[in-house]
Amino acid sequence: MIKLLVVDDHVVVRSGLMMLLNGKSNIEVIGEASEGDEAIKKAMELLPDVVLMDLSMPHGKDGLTATQELHELAPDISILILTMHDDEEYLFRAIHAGASGYILKNAPHEELLAAISSVASGNAYLNPNATRSLMSGYLERVKNGDSQNTFELLSDREKEVLEWIAKGYSNKDIASHLVISVKTVESHKSNLMDKLGLKSRPELVKYAMKKGLLQFE
Repeated sequence: MIKLLVVDDHVVVRSGLMMLLNGKSNIEVIGEASEGDEAIKKAMELLPDVVLMDLSMPHGKDGLTATQELHELAPDISILILTMHDDEEYLFRAIHAGASGYILKNAPHEELLAAISSVASGNAYLNPNATRSLMSGYLERVKNGDSQNTFELLSDREKEVLEWIAKGYSNKDIASHLVISVKTVESHKSNLMDKLGLKSRPELVKYAMKKGLLQFE
C-alpha cells in the first residue's frame, strides 16, 4: 500500500484527487495540505511514501521551495510534482530541488497512477515531453562543453554531506554533526551517488577534491 499526501491550494482539485486515488487498491491517501509549510509539517508527521505536490500555491509557501526543504529534511520521501506548467524551466528547477517525478495535470489518470507507483518504488518518472526537454538540455550542454556540471544538481544538504564524507568522517559522525539520523545520511549518500554517477565512497572523495571541497580548518 502506497501512503500518499496530496498538496494543492484548490479544495476542489484536492478532493477530486483524493476520491480518485483512494479508490485504488494499492494507494491510501493519508493526508492533504493547501500550501508548502503545511505540506512539510504533515509529511514529517505522517511520513508518506509519496507527496503529490503542486507548484503554484500563491497563498503560502510555493511547491518548489517546499520540495527542496522537504527533500533535505526527509530524502526517503518521494515527491511527485503535479502541475499545469508544461515549461522546461519549471521542470529543471523541480528536479534540481529534489523531485522524483514531474507530471502534468492534464495527463490521463492511468499515467498519474503509473507515476505514483514509479516514484514510490524509488524510481524517477517524467512524462514524454519532460523527458524530451531534459534530453534537449543535456545535448545543448554537451554541445557547449558543459556536460560535467553535475554539481549543480545537488541540494545544499547533499553538498554538505559530500564535504563531510570527503573529509573522512563516518556516517555516524556526520549524522551527529548535522543532527540527523544515520539512515538519513545514508540516503543522502545514495542520492549523491545516483546524481553523480559514482559507485563508492573513494569516488565521492575524489569528486569532492576536484570541486575544492576539502578545506580543513
